[in-house]
Amino acid sequence: MTDLSKFDPNAPSNPRNNIFGLPFREEDARLVILPVPWEVTVSYGAGTSRACEHVFRASMQVDLYDAESDNGWRQGFYMRQPDKKILMKSDYLRKEAELYINFTSKGEILENNSFMCKSLKEINEGSNYLNKWVYEQTRTLLDQGKLVGLLGGDHSTPLGYFKAIAEKHGDFGILQIDAHCDLRQCYEDFVYSHASVMYNALKEIPQLKRLVQAGVRDYSGQEWDYICNSDYRVITYFDKDVNERLFEGQSWKDIAEEIVNHLPEKVYLSFDVDGLDPKLCPNTGTPVLGGFESEQVFYLIRKIIQSGRKFIGFDLVEIGVGENDWDANVGARILWKLSNLLVANNS
Repeated sequence: MTDLSKFDPNAPSNPRNNIFGLPFREEDARLVILPVPWEVTVSYGAGTSRACEHVFRASMQVDLYDAESDNGWRQGFYMRQPDKKILMKSDYLRKEAELYINFTSKGEILENNSFMCKSLKEINEGSNYLNKWVYEQTRTLLDQGKLVGLLGGDHSTPLGYFKAIAEKHGDFGILQIDAHCDLRQCYEDFVYSHASVMYNALKEIPQLKRLVQAGVRDYSGQEWDYICNSDYRVITYFDKDVNERLFEGQSWKDIAEEIVNHLPEKVYLSFDVDGLDPKLCPNTGTPVLGGFESEQVFYLIRKIIQSGRKFIGFDLVEIGVGENDWDANVGARILWKLSNLLVANNS
């Protein structure tokens, strides 16, 4: 066990320690944060594959006291080093994807270009490799009794973790905070696109009984049709509708409790930062006008816990990289809050 007798939580963070300046080793930590430096299929702004290291540095500025979670960090948080092989694979395939997207945007015929056919095959195979890698890493940690938080990377990264969660916990639901539905089928010909992660999860994971989305304000007609024909397996709280209800006098408390009531007993949180107001994530890959304040999301998570439901895991994805690291600072503080809430709910 990690000896905390000489650790001063009120002192400045020691960057030689782990995430948030905490002195834990992986074997002693209750929560392990798995960084996934991957952004192969991003369709607008890039940079999130480097977010993990920026969040790590920014985490040293986070004060450790958290009154509402009874200092859950004392049970141990540990973040692994980003896997360099995964990052290198992402960098290589990202360049291939950029060439491919540029090629198809000009209306070229894929079958007439053998190089592009090969690139598409490599990209899809690479994404499948990533899914298996994430599954194996998270499944091993869950089997060891660890709680797991996944830190992206783009929103395609947690699919393997969803599958590991399903095997560990059985039936569960996902609360998705996002500006987008991510219900596109094979977007830009990429089977495991960041824009398709929830479509693939619903298709491949029968234990996923309910997907509740909140903050959505940018979506396609195909995704609308999918939601309408899902037999309530997908329930979406569109940003416009939520705001109209607030403008007309309803409280966030009432809306949050309604959202929670749609969720099953076990709840996984998939948090794309573009679900927030872009002032909090200006460098995220696909920012959209509107969105939540961070405290609205934290309040919603607390309502899940207060309802007696079990908070079983989370991912935090699409954090951008900017010149002043504002996105990383916000991301680190969100990661801190999610980590404390997850540990406190599983003590």
